[in-house]
Amino acid sequence: MRKNIVAGNWKMNNDLAETQELISDLKKQMVKEPNATVMVAPTFTNLYEAFQSLKDTPVVVAAQNMHQNASGAYTGEISANMLKSVGVETVILGHSERRAYFNETNELLAEKVDAALENNMTIIFCFGEELEDRKAEKHFDLVASQLKESLYHLPKESWKNIILAYEPVWAIGTGETASPEQAQEMHAFVRKNVADKFGEEVAEDVSILYGGSVKPANAKEIFANKDVDGGLIGGASLKAADFLEIVNAF
Repeated sequence: MRKNIVAGNWKMNNDLAETQELISDLKKQMVKEPNATVMVAPTFTNLYEAFQSLKDTPVVVAAQNMHQNASGAYTGEISANMLKSVGVETVILGHSERRAYFNETNELLAEKVDAALENNMTIIFCFGEELEDRKAEKHFDLVASQLKESLYHLPKESWKNIILAYEPVWAIGTGETASPEQAQEMHAFVRKNVADKFGEEVAEDVSILYGGSVKPANAKEIFANKDVDGGLIGGASLKAADFLEIVNAF
């Protein structure tokens, strides 16, 4: 049975002191047993601090990215084994900002997915369309190709380590949000697409998150859709009260 998940992607925000303060606020304000799995993704430099501070809580610490190779002359990069060595076993891959600003392709992401799975990590795999794709009514085709080219080479058993995150790029950090109906439409399409390739059991078990300007004011309405299993939260995850209000929308 699939899980409800709310993951906070802190992006390139929060130095060490700010990270410690935000984690402290989360621990003080969070109910002991929320109705969703809670994840936070700090910057690389604060992952160990976050893991140590949260290891006695139900909050999962995730990384925002990782390199596809295990080691080598890749200055500035971080491997799956390095993440695991500091307690991190979940990683976000394919975020639209990585695709746009760092030219990450579907083919490269397939390599990163393989590397993460070889290290038995859980992956939050992001995908979604630009505004021009939606206006041209190409959004379904684009999403289908992103999934196919990065994930559909996997064996069925690997899907127990995959969480999907649909993020319409036009709704990230813009204040715009896909309507609950638009979110449900795409999530239902994705679940059927997965079912067509891997079968109903895999499709029904995979959690599909929505990412795109989720806020306390709209979280409950978005999460009420039957194929929306939670959210990948950006800006609203940087304030403990706002983030936890979204968590408690379940």
